[in-house]
Amino acid sequence: MVIQKALAADHEVGLASTNRRGHASRLANDAVANGYDVVAVLGGDGTLNETVNGIAGSSVALAPLPGGSTNVFARSISLPEDPVEAAAMLLETLATGKTRRIGLGQVNGRYFLFHAGVGYDAAVVAQVERRAGLKRYANHALFTYAAVDAWLRHYDRSNPRFTVHYPDGETIDSMFSIFLNQDPYTYWGARPFTVAPAATLDHALSVVSLRSLRAIKLLRTAASALGFGRPVDAHRHVHSCDNIASAIVTSDTPFPYQLDGDYLGETQRLEFQHVPDMLTLAMPE
Repeated sequence: MVIQKALAADHEVGLASTNRRGHASRLANDAVANGYDVVAVLGGDGTLNETVNGIAGSSVALAPLPGGSTNVFARSISLPEDPVEAAAMLLETLATGKTRRIGLGQVNGRYFLFHAGVGYDAAVVAQVERRAGLKRYANHALFTYAAVDAWLRHYDRSNPRFTVHYPDGETIDSMFSIFLNQDPYTYWGARPFTVAPAATLDHALSVVSLRSLRAIKLLRTAASALGFGRPVDAHRHVHSCDNIASAIVTSDTPFPYQLDGDYLGETQRLEFQHVPDMLTLAMPE
């Protein structure tokens, strides 16, 4: 492998491949136990999420290398989409010792790196995962199909599905909420979906909630996220807040959720918090 040879030229490199769900977390745990300095991950956002949950709280650095279908986090920290180019940048980063300590989002004991989606967003991810074999070949078309299919057939849009409770006592009834540790939320081709510009790795969480999923409102919100028209938080059906250290999401009926694009099923309660100083990140200049 070209990337392995490039990294091994100046560093001792061990190679391991994942072969099942949750395997990346176990491999990352082993890397911590065996005294590795860096875990370089060639994979998508779901693999990064598992790896983070294996090294969070340790001194082992995470080095993302884009190898998935969208690579939201890698692109959000300005890595090139080509993994060989990203590996060259990683080598420069390691040579100069450019790492930074960042906080993570956490929900019900599991960490997330850049975002968690609750409600409609998670229903879309569930439909995508049912057709996971198509992601690499028809990524944007698949997500568009899944979004329409979930809206029409797989998500109840008649009433708010859950309530977001903030520490100051404010409550928001929501159909779709995103908790962000970093913006953008995702990408459409080369264009970012910007929903919370204030969400950065230097602050606590930003939260964006949609109180309506009417088609026209959803399309206008998507257009805003793509940079057309007014900002997302200017829409009356959108509630947005920044620098949130904790929040609780509850419902009388189960609702779906996902972390970093990884669908985790349905629940009736989620406890969110921002945990500072939990991960060392190898950051490109």
